[in-house]
Amino acid sequence: SEEVMELKLISGASGGAGEDDETSLAGLAGGLCFDFHRHSEHLFLVGTEEGRIHKCSKAFSGQYLETYEGHSMAVYTVRWNPFHPRIFLSASADWTVKMWDHQVRLPVMSFDLGQAIGDVAWAPYSSTTFAAITSDGPVAPTSGVVHIYDLSINRNERICEQKVVKRAKLTHVAFNSVEPILIVGDDRGGVNTLKLSPNLRLGVVRTEETPAEKKDEDLQVEKMERLLEMVTETKEVS
Repeated sequence: SEEVMELKLISGASGGAGEDDETSLAGLAGGLCFDFHRHSEHLFLVGTEEGRIHKCSKAFSGQYLETYEGHSMAVYTVRWNPFHPRIFLSASADWTVKMWDHQVRLPVMSFDLGQAIGDVAWAPYSSTTFAAITSDGPVAPTSGVVHIYDLSINRNERICEQKVVKRAKLTHVAFNSVEPILIVGDDRGGVNTLKLSPNLRLGVVRTEETPAEKKDEDLQVEKMERLLEMVTETKEVS
């Protein structure tokens, strides 16, 4: 085994006159999750207990390539998009899932789910679909709910919300890479399987105008690019 990086805690005060990188580092940060890039194997993300996300490289173990600040509480999950090389998701105890472009320090989109989010996962069949898990709110804090978003259909609201368990806290969520099945784990040792209905597993749509030589992966990237363009236009108008 080989140590890739030692996480350092960045102090809140930054950018002061005469302050260098060494003096802005104070102590060790608590990493809670990480994910390696699908295409650039040296790149990886780390989510921390203070809410920051660090982009790191195995080639530069002494410093962060970038730090993303948008969460106010612990980041439980970070996930690179399986199709688009710039996009990743994060899930936090601050009740939000955020979508990021790793070339931009601020989140591209943010979704408030009303409860701390235990995990999030991209769908393997769509660049714009993801699942997140939470409790069922203060009234039923020990029950678990799965939320499905497809941002190509609705950029603001989930397209499905399903209660999975009544007396357990959901801890992990994962898509089956082949079958239309979602697997959800809980803190009582249970593994729950959910079958996705056809409207929840929409992949790429080919029409007569779609060039035959275009691969499905290229169409998935284009679908995410269209979403990013719409989000950028909306921000500029507002």
